[in-house]
Amino acid sequence: VQLVESGGGLVQPGGSLRLSCAASGFTFNNSAMSWARQAPGKGLEWVSTIYTDGNTAYADPLKGRFAISRDNAKSTVYLQIDSLKPEDTGVYYCAIPKIFRGLVLYRTVEVRGQGTLVTVSS
Repeated sequence: VQLVESGGGLVQPGGSLRLSCAASGFTFNNSAMSWARQAPGKGLEWVSTIYTDGNTAYADPLKGRFAISRDNAKSTVYLQIDSLKPEDTGVYYCAIPKIFRGLVLYRTVEVRGQGTLVTVSS
């Protein structure tokens, strides 16, 4: 399994970014995919999950500014982030959530990539 994130960088408050994650080594179409983030000095925080049928879930505080999507033909998952705030600063990870008895444990992380750094600052 390989998950390679890209698209991070330095952005001013109020700006937007689209993060990408290229997946390989597993059947992407059959897997729910997630994004998680880690702010400096803090633990890993679940951000969003997209299921194989396209349904999505978001952490409540992030609803409205974050949008997850997937392109099965490209085995790629995206995270669009709008109205960026300084507190969005951190490393963003693409992840595969854990599965338990056929259920997607959407707030969990089974495998994650190396991450891409997002810095929101003026």
